[in-house]
Amino acid sequence: MKTLKSTFLLFLISQLSYSQIDLNFELQVYPTGIIPGLRIEQNHNSKSATHIRLGYNWIRHRDLGIQDDERGHGFGFTLGHKRYFREGHQGWNLGVKSDFWWNTLEWQQNINQPNGTSGTTKITVIQPTLELGYLIKKENIHFTPTLAFGYEWNVKTNGEPTGEGAILLLGIQVGKRL
Repeated sequence: MKTLKSTFLLFLISQLSYSQIDLNFELQVYPTGIIPGLRIEQNHNSKSATHIRLGYNWIRHRDLGIQDDERGHGFGFTLGHKRYFREGHQGWNLGVKSDFWWNTLEWQQNINQPNGTSGTTKITVIQPTLELGYLIKKENIHFTPTLAFGYEWNVKTNGEPTGEGAILLLGIQVGKRL
């Protein structure tokens, strides 16, 4: 087992030494929230790349969720892969990714009513997404506006149910090739 771990570690180091790395600040907005994050992208060849993102999710479902008012936040990460339509990691690209979030939501039901209730729900979310982007290079800095569509599933809920479903995200990445 130790040999397998060593071999895997050497493989990862060799992949990093032979490929380009992009470091990006990313911001995504959707109708009920905002996600800022840091994204590291490894370019494997002239047309494909994988990435990981660490992010924070500010959520304001308002009355669009199950409860009359849902708001909260949480940390998470993203794993993804994308393919460029042109050589050289530029122009249009299409990717698939999945976000994993650990969110805490404060909610209220029957607001301003005598029988109103409130509470806290902790959820674990998996959000597979399809993302279309367009990379624009300016010297060593690049910009990528994105449009993503996916579905968020509350796979673990501790408390009352809260909103989940289809999601549309607009984003921008600003980064530098290392």
